[in-house]
Amino acid sequence: MARRNQTVISQFLLLGLPISPEDQHLFYALFLALFLPTILGNLIIILLIQLDSRLHTPMYFFLSNLSFADFCLSSVTMPKLLQNMQSQDPSISYAGCLTQLYFFLFFGAFENFLLVAMAYDRYVAICFPLHYTSIMSPKLCVGLVVFSWVLTTFHGMIHTLLMARLSFCDDNVIPHYFCDMSPLLKLACSDTHDNEMVIFIVGGPIIVLPFLLIIVSYARIVSSIFKVPSSQGISKAFSTCGSHLSVVSLFYGTVIGLYLCPSADNSHVKKTVVSLMYTIITPMLNPFIYSLRNRDMKGALERVVFKKQISSFL
Repeated sequence: MARRNQTVISQFLLLGLPISPEDQHLFYALFLALFLPTILGNLIIILLIQLDSRLHTPMYFFLSNLSFADFCLSSVTMPKLLQNMQSQDPSISYAGCLTQLYFFLFFGAFENFLLVAMAYDRYVAICFPLHYTSIMSPKLCVGLVVFSWVLTTFHGMIHTLLMARLSFCDDNVIPHYFCDMSPLLKLACSDTHDNEMVIFIVGGPIIVLPFLLIIVSYARIVSSIFKVPSSQGISKAFSTCGSHLSVVSLFYGTVIGLYLCPSADNSHVKKTVVSLMYTIITPMLNPFIYSLRNRDMKGALERVVFKKQISSFL
């Protein structure tokens, strides 16, 4: 597919968001106002879980890792977007582009696997409450997270290495605000068949299989609730699973909207907007969802703040 001049490029130009120049400063302020709560909110959740011994449970262990993944996923794309919105040179080096691609794939897939682990944790808590402590042992929880790290490392590495094998020629303009696989593959002037095959073979199970496991977990949860119908049991199950279901709906809703519901009209605009959903909006909303819907998190915040005030007073 050597269809372009064989001039090897050393950098890419990120086209950014479809925003008119006169609106750049307004949207810069908007995205900065979204990015800062994302960083602070997820850091607060991580710190609260570390500082409050009452939150040293499997559920909050997975939540702290989810907050870390959200923190990193936003940090991979948003600082560069904000920098480019204030700069006249929206360039990114070849190495920087591949690095951004790797960490985006890594933390995106890591969050995906964490949502599965959290769904399994809720399934055990509701369907096997008497055996919850023995099943969700610290060893199993750490093992699930380590297994997720290994899989996502492989996932990000194989796509990044295959991308590094491609040749990029005279066209170096990426119609996106970060280095994603799809626009990079369209710019390549060498054969992308291997990349597309790996996306189909590896990328599919990375999204589809975890989503199916989550569906199965909640199907079993609903079945268990209906076996012993009571308003108290339903209320307890909803309070236990409500936050996680909200996060799952946000995460997979944006992914399904992007990859399973293609649109011929304004496809670039649609992909950009949906990408903003799972790189900034969802990571920003997750801390609010878990803090507003979770009495344990509210209690932990009150205890930490109260303890800090007592220490300052003494």
